Parts: sequence; structure tokens; C-alpha cells
Amino acid sequence: MGSPLPTLDTLNSRIVDCARCPRLRAHCAEVARARRRAYADWDYWGKPVPSFGDPAASVLALGLAPGAHGSNRTGRIFTGDGSGDFLYPVLHETGFASQPQATSRDDGMRLTGLWISAVVRCAPPGNKPAPEELANCAPWLDEELRLLSNLRVVVCLGRIAFDGLLAWAQRNSHIPSRAGYTFGHAAEYVLPNGLHVLASFHPSLQNTNTGKLTRPMFLSVFERARVLGGLAPSRLKI
Repeated sequence: MGSPLPTLDTLNSRIVDCARCPRLRAHCAEVARARRRAYADWDYWGKPVPSFGDPAASVLALGLAPGAHGSNRTGRIFTGDGSGDFLYPVLHETGFASQPQATSRDDGMRLTGLWISAVVRCAPPGNKPAPEELANCAPWLDEELRLLSNLRVVVCLGRIAFDGLLAWAQRNSHIPSRAGYTFGHAAEYVLPNGLHVLASFHPSLQNTNTGKLTRPMFLSVFERARVLGGLAPSRLKI
């Protein structure tokens, strides 16, 4: 008998076991050992963080990397830090998430029509992955996008995610070069293979606390993603 066909679940299991980047694995483990005082009673995840969501999703939200005391603590992407505290209420309001608060991987959160991933799966020191670490993680995104068979839209959360998606498109011969694709909030493109790309400022505290990214701006991006993804509009009025 041949090997079983890969699924998003089996891909996630392989991601969790990944050891391609010793610097990142050491950093995640050290953060998990030392912990932050506010989370002293937590058993940190401390490993590569798997993706999360609806395997039949038509929309992918693509981020940068886990936060040291967010996803690296909770084990679920965008869960347990300020970025997630801004993201999930918007996903709830636009009909993608079952609840507005994300606190742990056991909090009952469900996503409908949406899959959430990142271009780097381990928390990097200073939130800055090295170029070789981005390259090491790229094959995971390649495989993930092959398995998301209903995908129609990618929402790129930040410039690094946008660049990572364009690098995927170039690696897989969907675009000849990145010329003509410029990052900007609410920038929108259609790749030659029909995939829609939406760009957004990242929901980091640096952006949300300064007003560079506001809730109405973020809501508009995800409502637009619903339309492009062929999903019924939410009842949100923007």
C-alpha cells in the first residue's frame, strides 16, 4: 500500500516537529523555560506553531511569525497576545470566527471559511527572522497552499507576509517577477492563476496603538475578503 495522502492535519504535525532552524528552536525553548512573570503558571508550547482554521477555507490570513509570549506560549497562531486581541474580534464581527476572544488552543474557537498561517512558524528573536529561516519555512507554505483546495483569497498581514506570498507565487511560476506588486494597506491584486491578494498593515500593537491600523480599516479588509472569497457578506455595516 502507498503512503496516505497528506492532509492539513498531517502537515501541521510535521510542522510542529520541524527542526530546520536551530536558532529559532533554541529561542522558543528558552522563552518557554524562562517564561514571563505574568505567565509563570503557564506550560509554554515552545515549539513551531501549527496553522489553524477551516480546511475548506476560501480565505487565508497570512501573518509573519508567532509571538514569543503569544503563540509560542499558547500553541495557536495569533492567540494570547495583542495582535490576536485585535484580530479575532474583527474575525468574529466579519463572520469568520465563532467568538471574539482567543485565549488558548482549548478555548473552543472555530473558524469558518478562513485558515490562518504564517510565513515563519517559530517565534524569532526580536520578531525578525533571518533570510535563511524564511527560506527554510517556505516549503511549508508551498505544501499548505497546495492542500487548501478551495482557496480564492490571501490576506497578507504585513509586508513580510506580502513578500512571502509573492515569493511563493514566483517559486511556483505563478508570476515571472514581483514587479508591479507594491505593499500598502488595502492594496489588492489578482495573480495570473486567479488568486486574489489583499494587503493589510499587521495588527501589531505598534500599528494599532498608534492608529496606523484602525478597527474600521481592518474590518473593511476582511469584509472585502468575504466578497472575493465567494462568501455571503456579513451583517456588518461599514
